[in-house]
Amino acid sequence: MVKHWVHTPHIIHILVALLCLSACQVEGGVTRLTQTPTASPTSAAPITSVTVATVPAAPDGSLRIGLMAEPGDLLPYHDDSADERGTAPISELLFPAPLLALNYSYTTTGVLDRVPSVENGDVQMAKTDAFLDSSGIITTTSTGVITQVQQLRVTYHWNPELHWADGTPVTADDSLFAYEMAKRVSLGQEADSRLSLLATYEKVDDHTTRAVLKPDFTDPAYITSYWTPLPRHLLKNADPRTFTTSEFALAPMGYGPYTTERRELGSLRLARNTHWSGATSAATVSFIFRNDIDLLRGSVSGGSLDVASFELPTSDQISTLKADAATGALNLTTVRSPIWEHLDFNLDVPLLQDIRVRRAIAHAINRQGMVDTLLGGYSSVLESWIVPDQWAAAPLDQLTRYPYNLDESRRLLDEAGYPDSNGDGLRDLNGQPLTLGLVTTSGSPLRQTVADRIKADLAAVGVTLEINALPASDLYGNNGPLYRRNFDLALFAWIASPDPRGWERWSCAGVPKESNHWTGNNFPGWCFFDADKAIRVATTAINTSERSAAYLRQQQLFSQELPVLPLFQRVDLTISSPTIVGVKPDATAPFTWNVATWVRK
Repeated sequence: MVKHWVHTPHIIHILVALLCLSACQVEGGVTRLTQTPTASPTSAAPITSVTVATVPAAPDGSLRIGLMAEPGDLLPYHDDSADERGTAPISELLFPAPLLALNYSYTTTGVLDRVPSVENGDVQMAKTDAFLDSSGIITTTSTGVITQVQQLRVTYHWNPELHWADGTPVTADDSLFAYEMAKRVSLGQEADSRLSLLATYEKVDDHTTRAVLKPDFTDPAYITSYWTPLPRHLLKNADPRTFTTSEFALAPMGYGPYTTERRELGSLRLARNTHWSGATSAATVSFIFRNDIDLLRGSVSGGSLDVASFELPTSDQISTLKADAATGALNLTTVRSPIWEHLDFNLDVPLLQDIRVRRAIAHAINRQGMVDTLLGGYSSVLESWIVPDQWAAAPLDQLTRYPYNLDESRRLLDEAGYPDSNGDGLRDLNGQPLTLGLVTTSGSPLRQTVADRIKADLAAVGVTLEINALPASDLYGNNGPLYRRNFDLALFAWIASPDPRGWERWSCAGVPKESNHWTGNNFPGWCFFDADKAIRVATTAINTSERSAAYLRQQQLFSQELPVLPLFQRVDLTISSPTIVGVKPDATAPFTWNVATWVRK
């Protein structure tokens, strides 16, 4: 019988690309428009080339929102994680997510009638025949060797009340059209990954579709195997080669509460979709794009913007925003970002194979100090790679923890055989100062500050750190130090999703090496039999209790072995005018997720 976990190299490559690029793209956001789009035949008003120089006061019946970066296209499919974080506050109003990731779980938005589950019969395992190649791997080629395997099927029931802004009903054909488009042209990393999981995606009836995963393959993301609808009646003759830069992509007509009315360089205006059957508040929602936190802050406190949201403020800016909130000039809401920083140990480096050294480094780093001073105290120290709000997070009392303790760090280094033999404050390695290299990304003030803090902390226990900050394309490139695993320490970030997943990051098969063409996200090279078994069960089982127990075991081994030191989650900040009530930012949903409940006093 074929094993229950079968990965082809192609599937691994796509999953790796999705997760790795999620890590390397979170710094800068999406590229701003350099050309103003021309009028779209589906827009309610022509798009002009006027650049907004000021932020006028919001008229009655409208909301004005400030964002740091101006998206390129406004499609519900995103190039990468940065594009998604930058575009989703807008695209969620045009194309509400069929299943919204809200507080690390999925909920319906009125686009689907219900969340698929085993209990309601929408998630089913069925037996099917599959061909095996000479090595026993499932293949689509007819080989004459047949076995029976399990195949996961997920059914989606689309709301029959949905209409495009021109009044045309949204049907299963529109979801199927998006799937067909994705097979013709890349709609981004997530869409590419979804394609790699699917055997087929099919129409059941006018308002029902079904995703059929590849035989004998389970992925924790199976519940989101749907395809967000695109209007077949408008786009059936669209050129797939230019689709993502088309007039429709830049100023689309949606099926959500709003649709594009006017787009200019630096601003965007959405108008209410009169065919939307759900609730709305404002008649129009306008977005202003300004890459300046202080300008957005001033506009909100001055009353010309209602809400603004941004990432990576400096500690000084956080302090200023706190002071504004204390005076009542604005409301400040913070959430712990799903982006979490961490320090990887390369376990091929002999020095770092000694667990005492890894633990000494962990105890030497003042993570709480980073949270307090760099993030305004709005985050917390992480003890596991599964962040606290994810469903599989382990209780802290069941993990091995590494509080800031210089004495314990020095004791462990002494015990490991790295003394300060001459009292100069530097520990010795073969007669030379004990020195480690750290690779990280350039261009990020937060990450540079964190790297400098780590360097100073390690110096306090006699370890010298040399920092090498590289462009993201170099650090995360296939020939870069992470995939080729030619680093000592690495500082970068992952993004937590509603389901922890983790196979690509922590399994033995996920270690990049020549034999797997340098794919996989297990950059530390951590291959521990019991942990490997646990992560495989956690990411392939359907039963939640079985998965939860496996994730707990894996996290216990992870924290004991310490291949990676989790640092902290970043912080997302949203500011709003005191006259606006109902803004409730979320870690995994765009902050506009509940815009229908925002009201003006």
